[in-house]
Amino acid sequence: MAPLLMRFADSGPAVHVAPAGALHLWGWTITNSILYGWAATLLLTTLLVWAAKRATVRPKRGPLQFVEIGVEFIGNLVMNAFDDKKVARKYAPVFITIFFFIILNNWLGLLPFVGEGFQRGDNPLLRPFTGDLNGTFAIGLFTMVFVYAASIKESGGVIKYLRHFFIGSPKNPLFFIIGVLEMLTDLTRVVSLSLRLFLNVSIGEILIAVFAYLGHVAAPLTALPFTLLEIFVGALQAYIFVVLSTMYLAIAVNHTQHDAEHDAERLTEDDQPETIGVSHPAGAKG
Repeated sequence: MAPLLMRFADSGPAVHVAPAGALHLWGWTITNSILYGWAATLLLTTLLVWAAKRATVRPKRGPLQFVEIGVEFIGNLVMNAFDDKKVARKYAPVFITIFFFIILNNWLGLLPFVGEGFQRGDNPLLRPFTGDLNGTFAIGLFTMVFVYAASIKESGGVIKYLRHFFIGSPKNPLFFIIGVLEMLTDLTRVVSLSLRLFLNVSIGEILIAVFAYLGHVAAPLTALPFTLLEIFVGALQAYIFVVLSTMYLAIAVNHTQHDAEHDAERLTEDDQPETIGVSHPAGAKG
Protein backbone atom coordinates (compact mmCIF):
# COMPACT_ATOMS: atom_id res chain seq x y z
CA MET A 1 0.00 0.00 0.00
CA ALA A 2 1.14 3.51 -0.74
CA PRO A 3 2.37 5.66 2.12
CA LEU A 4 0.90 8.97 3.16
CA LEU A 5 4.24 10.67 2.58
CA MET A 6 5.11 9.83 -0.99
CA ARG A 7 7.10 11.22 -3.88
CA PHE A 8 5.06 12.80 -6.62
CA ALA A 9 5.66 12.85 -10.36
CA ASP A 10 4.22 15.37 -12.81
CA SER A 11 2.88 12.52 -14.96
CA GLY A 12 0.69 11.11 -12.20
CA PRO A 13 0.75 9.00 -9.05
CA ALA A 14 3.31 6.24 -8.79
CA VAL A 15 1.61 2.84 -8.73
CA HIS A 16 3.69 -0.35 -8.59
CA VAL A 17 1.68 -3.53 -9.01
CA ALA A 18 4.54 -5.89 -9.89
CA PRO A 19 7.39 -6.55 -7.44
CA ALA A 20 10.92 -5.35 -8.19
CA GLY A 21 14.36 -6.62 -7.25
CA ALA A 22 15.63 -5.14 -4.00
CA LEU A 23 18.91 -7.03 -3.52
CA HIS A 24 20.83 -10.11 -4.67
CA LEU A 25 21.93 -12.97 -2.44
CA TRP A 26 24.08 -15.80 -3.79
CA GLY A 27 22.75 -15.29 -7.29
CA TRP A 28 19.10 -15.06 -6.18
CA THR A 29 17.06 -11.90 -6.69
CA ILE A 30 15.17 -10.88 -3.57
CA THR A 31 12.16 -8.73 -4.43
CA ASN A 32 11.00 -5.80 -2.33
CA SER A 33 7.84 -7.69 -1.32
CA ILE A 34 9.79 -10.76 -0.17
CA LEU A 35 12.19 -8.54 1.77
CA TYR A 36 9.32 -6.87 3.57
CA GLY A 37 7.62 -10.23 4.08
CA TRP A 38 10.73 -11.46 5.91
CA ALA A 39 10.64 -8.38 8.12
CA ALA A 40 6.94 -8.93 8.86
CA THR A 41 7.56 -12.59 9.66
CA LEU A 42 10.34 -11.68 12.08
CA LEU A 43 8.10 -9.12 13.76
CA LEU A 44 5.18 -11.56 13.92
CA THR A 45 7.35 -14.29 15.47
CA THR A 46 8.74 -11.87 18.04
CA LEU A 47 5.26 -10.56 18.88
CA LEU A 48 3.67 -13.98 19.35
CA VAL A 49 6.57 -15.39 21.37
CA TRP A 50 6.51 -12.30 23.58
CA ALA A 51 2.73 -12.61 24.00
CA ALA A 52 2.92 -16.34 24.79
CA LYS A 53 5.40 -15.73 27.60
CA ARG A 54 3.35 -12.94 29.17
CA ALA A 55 -0.18 -14.27 28.65
CA THR A 56 -2.16 -14.68 31.87
CA VAL A 57 -5.67 -15.71 32.84
CA ARG A 58 -6.61 -12.10 33.50
CA PRO A 59 -6.40 -9.91 30.35
CA LYS A 60 -3.78 -7.16 30.19
CA ARG A 61 -3.73 -3.88 28.35
CA GLY A 62 -1.48 -2.85 25.50
CA PRO A 63 -0.26 -4.95 22.54
CA LEU A 64 -0.80 -8.13 24.52
CA GLN A 65 -4.52 -7.39 24.69
CA PHE A 66 -4.66 -7.16 20.89
CA VAL A 67 -3.01 -10.58 20.57
CA GLU A 68 -5.30 -12.12 23.17
CA ILE A 69 -8.41 -10.74 21.44
CA GLY A 70 -7.26 -12.08 18.08
CA VAL A 71 -6.42 -15.50 19.49
CA GLU A 72 -9.76 -15.77 21.28
CA PHE A 73 -11.74 -14.51 18.29
CA ILE A 74 -10.20 -16.88 15.73
CA GLY A 75 -10.07 -19.70 18.27
CA ASN A 76 -13.83 -19.46 18.83
CA LEU A 77 -14.36 -19.34 15.08
CA VAL A 78 -12.48 -22.60 14.59
CA MET A 79 -14.15 -24.26 17.58
CA ASN A 80 -17.61 -23.46 16.22
CA ALA A 81 -16.76 -24.76 12.75
CA PHE A 82 -15.89 -28.31 13.82
CA ASP A 83 -18.25 -30.84 15.35
CA ASP A 84 -15.34 -32.55 17.11
CA LYS A 85 -13.79 -30.01 19.48
CA LYS A 86 -10.62 -32.08 19.86
CA VAL A 87 -9.96 -31.69 16.14
CA ALA A 88 -10.69 -27.97 16.40
CA ARG A 89 -8.18 -27.48 19.21
CA LYS A 90 -5.58 -29.37 17.20
CA TYR A 91 -5.75 -27.06 14.16
CA ALA A 92 -6.74 -23.75 15.77
CA PRO A 93 -3.11 -22.56 16.26
CA VAL A 94 -2.43 -22.86 12.51
CA PHE A 95 -5.40 -20.73 11.53
CA ILE A 96 -4.60 -18.20 14.26
CA THR A 97 -1.05 -17.86 12.90
CA ILE A 98 -2.33 -17.41 9.34
CA PHE A 99 -4.72 -14.69 10.54
CA PHE A 100 -1.99 -12.73 12.33
CA PHE A 101 0.43 -13.11 9.42
CA ILE A 102 -2.06 -11.69 6.91
CA ILE A 103 -3.42 -8.88 9.08
CA LEU A 104 0.08 -7.83 10.13
CA ASN A 105 1.30 -7.73 6.53
CA ASN A 106 -1.77 -5.75 5.48
CA TRP A 107 -1.34 -3.17 8.24
CA LEU A 108 2.45 -2.88 7.90
CA GLY A 109 1.89 -1.95 4.27
CA LEU A 110 0.26 1.29 5.46
CA LEU A 111 3.40 2.62 7.15
CA PRO A 112 4.82 5.81 5.58
CA PHE A 113 8.20 4.30 4.68
CA VAL A 114 6.61 1.49 2.61
CA GLY A 115 6.19 2.04 -1.12
CA GLU A 116 7.47 5.38 -2.36
CA GLY A 117 8.93 6.33 1.01
CA PHE A 118 12.27 4.67 0.24
CA GLN A 119 13.41 3.82 -3.26
CA ARG A 120 16.17 1.82 -4.83
CA GLY A 121 16.58 3.22 -8.31
CA ASP A 122 13.12 3.69 -9.82
CA ASN A 123 11.42 1.10 -7.65
CA PRO A 124 10.34 1.05 -3.99
CA LEU A 125 12.72 -0.64 -1.59
CA LEU A 126 9.83 -2.17 0.37
CA ARG A 127 6.39 -3.41 -0.69
CA PRO A 128 3.79 -5.26 1.37
CA PHE A 129 3.96 -9.02 0.96
CA THR A 130 0.19 -9.28 0.46
CA GLY A 131 0.39 -6.60 -2.27
CA ASP A 132 2.31 -9.08 -4.42
CA LEU A 133 0.35 -11.81 -6.23
CA ASN A 134 3.29 -14.16 -5.71
CA GLY A 135 3.02 -13.57 -1.97
CA THR A 136 -0.73 -14.14 -1.73
CA PHE A 137 -0.44 -17.21 -3.97
CA ALA A 138 2.21 -18.61 -1.63
CA ILE A 139 -0.10 -18.04 1.36
CA GLY A 140 -3.03 -19.63 -0.48
CA LEU A 141 -0.93 -22.59 -1.62
CA PHE A 142 0.42 -23.24 1.87
CA THR A 143 -3.06 -22.98 3.37
CA MET A 144 -4.70 -25.36 0.91
CA VAL A 145 -1.87 -27.91 1.09
CA PHE A 146 -2.32 -27.87 4.86
CA VAL A 147 -6.11 -28.21 4.47
CA TYR A 148 -5.77 -31.16 2.07
CA ALA A 149 -3.19 -32.92 4.26
CA ALA A 150 -5.28 -32.44 7.41
CA SER A 151 -8.47 -33.53 5.62
CA ILE A 152 -6.86 -36.74 4.36
CA LYS A 153 -5.40 -37.44 7.81
CA GLU A 154 -8.70 -36.91 9.63
CA SER A 155 -10.63 -38.84 6.98
CA GLY A 156 -8.42 -41.90 7.35
CA GLY A 157 -6.97 -41.95 3.84
CA VAL A 158 -7.23 -40.48 0.37
CA ILE A 159 -10.12 -42.70 -0.73
CA LYS A 160 -12.25 -41.83 2.27
CA TYR A 161 -11.45 -38.15 1.79
CA LEU A 162 -12.56 -38.22 -1.85
CA ARG A 163 -15.87 -39.75 -0.81
CA HIS A 164 -17.14 -36.43 0.52
CA PHE A 165 -17.19 -35.04 -3.02
CA PHE A 166 -19.69 -37.70 -4.12
CA ILE A 167 -23.10 -37.21 -2.55
CA GLY A 168 -26.19 -39.28 -3.25
CA SER A 169 -26.72 -42.68 -4.79
CA PRO A 170 -24.20 -44.18 -7.24
CA LYS A 171 -27.20 -45.29 -9.30
CA ASN A 172 -27.82 -41.67 -10.20
CA PRO A 173 -26.07 -40.90 -13.54
CA LEU A 174 -25.08 -37.46 -12.23
CA PHE A 175 -23.39 -38.96 -9.17
CA PHE A 176 -19.94 -39.23 -10.74
CA ILE A 177 -20.26 -36.13 -12.93
CA ILE A 178 -21.12 -33.86 -10.01
CA GLY A 179 -18.40 -35.47 -7.88
CA VAL A 180 -15.70 -34.84 -10.49
CA LEU A 181 -16.89 -31.25 -10.98
CA GLU A 182 -16.72 -30.71 -7.22
CA MET A 183 -13.15 -31.99 -7.18
CA LEU A 184 -12.13 -29.67 -10.03
CA THR A 185 -13.83 -26.73 -8.35
CA ASP A 186 -12.01 -27.55 -5.13
CA LEU A 187 -8.66 -27.19 -6.88
CA THR A 188 -9.46 -23.55 -7.79
CA ARG A 189 -9.57 -22.53 -4.14
CA VAL A 190 -5.86 -21.66 -4.14
CA VAL A 191 -6.45 -19.16 -6.94
CA SER A 192 -9.60 -17.70 -5.41
CA LEU A 193 -8.00 -17.20 -1.99
CA SER A 194 -4.86 -15.57 -3.42
CA LEU A 195 -6.65 -13.35 -5.94
CA ARG A 196 -9.21 -12.08 -3.43
CA LEU A 197 -6.51 -11.02 -1.00
CA PHE A 198 -4.19 -9.57 -3.65
CA LEU A 199 -6.87 -7.52 -5.42
CA ASN A 200 -8.24 -5.98 -2.24
CA VAL A 201 -4.78 -4.95 -1.04
CA SER A 202 -3.70 -3.67 -4.47
CA ILE A 203 -6.87 -1.65 -5.01
CA GLY A 204 -6.41 -0.03 -1.61
CA GLU A 205 -2.81 0.78 -2.50
CA ILE A 206 -3.88 2.41 -5.75
CA LEU A 207 -6.63 4.46 -4.07
CA ILE A 208 -4.26 5.83 -1.45
CA ALA A 209 -1.64 6.65 -4.10
CA VAL A 210 -4.18 8.48 -6.31
CA PHE A 211 -5.64 10.63 -3.54
CA ALA A 212 -2.22 11.33 -2.08
CA TYR A 213 -1.18 12.58 -5.53
CA LEU A 214 -4.27 14.75 -5.84
CA GLY A 215 -3.57 16.32 -2.47
CA HIS A 216 0.09 17.13 -3.23
CA VAL A 217 1.32 18.99 -0.12
CA ALA A 218 -1.88 18.01 1.69
CA ALA A 219 -1.38 14.36 0.80
CA PRO A 220 -1.60 13.13 4.42
CA LEU A 221 -5.05 14.70 4.76
CA THR A 222 -6.48 13.62 1.40
CA ALA A 223 -5.23 10.04 1.77
CA LEU A 224 -6.08 9.68 5.46
CA PRO A 225 -9.73 8.53 4.99
CA PHE A 226 -8.68 5.80 2.59
CA THR A 227 -5.83 4.75 4.87
CA LEU A 228 -8.26 4.35 7.76
CA LEU A 229 -10.57 2.42 5.47
CA GLU A 230 -7.71 0.11 4.51
CA ILE A 231 -7.06 -0.64 8.18
CA PHE A 232 -10.57 -2.06 8.34
CA VAL A 233 -10.26 -3.78 4.93
CA GLY A 234 -6.93 -5.35 5.92
CA ALA A 235 -8.48 -6.88 9.02
CA LEU A 236 -11.59 -7.95 7.12
CA GLN A 237 -9.60 -9.70 4.39
CA ALA A 238 -7.53 -11.58 6.96
CA TYR A 239 -10.76 -12.69 8.64
CA ILE A 240 -12.37 -13.78 5.35
CA PHE A 241 -9.27 -15.72 4.35
CA VAL A 242 -9.25 -17.64 7.64
CA VAL A 243 -13.02 -18.21 7.60
CA LEU A 244 -12.90 -19.77 4.13
CA SER A 245 -9.86 -21.93 4.82
CA THR A 246 -11.38 -23.10 8.12
CA MET A 247 -14.65 -23.99 6.40
CA TYR A 248 -12.80 -25.96 3.71
CA LEU A 249 -11.23 -28.17 6.36
CA ALA A 250 -14.32 -28.36 8.58
CA ILE A 251 -16.60 -29.45 5.74
CA ALA A 252 -14.37 -32.38 4.84
CA VAL A 253 -13.79 -33.45 8.46
CA ASN A 254 -17.41 -33.09 9.57
CA HIS A 255 -18.67 -34.96 6.50
CA THR A 256 -16.30 -37.84 7.21
CA GLN A 257 -17.40 -38.01 10.85
CA HIS A 258 -21.08 -38.00 9.85
CA ASP A 259 -20.46 -40.87 7.44
CA ALA A 260 -18.65 -42.84 10.15
CA GLU A 261 -21.51 -42.29 12.61
CA HIS A 262 -24.05 -43.31 9.97
CA ASP A 263 -22.11 -46.49 9.18
CA ALA A 264 -21.84 -47.30 12.89
CA GLU A 265 -25.59 -46.84 13.40
CA ARG A 266 -26.40 -49.02 10.42
CA LEU A 267 -24.02 -51.72 11.65
CA THR A 268 -25.65 -51.61 15.09
CA GLU A 269 -29.11 -52.02 13.55
CA ASP A 270 -27.95 -54.98 11.46
CA ASP A 271 -26.59 -56.70 14.58
CA GLN A 272 -29.91 -56.50 16.44
CA PRO A 273 -31.63 -59.94 16.77
CA GLU A 274 -34.93 -60.52 15.05
CA THR A 275 -37.69 -60.57 17.70
CA ILE A 276 -40.75 -59.98 15.55
CA GLY A 277 -43.10 -62.95 15.30
CA VAL A 278 -41.56 -64.96 18.17
CA SER A 279 -44.27 -66.76 20.17
CA HIS A 280 -43.92 -68.00 23.72
CA PRO A 281 -44.85 -71.57 24.56
CA ALA A 282 -48.12 -72.06 26.30
CA GLY A 283 -47.78 -71.70 29.98
CA ALA A 284 -44.35 -70.04 29.74
CA LYS A 285 -43.75 -67.27 32.22
CA GLY A 286 -42.29 -63.94 31.24
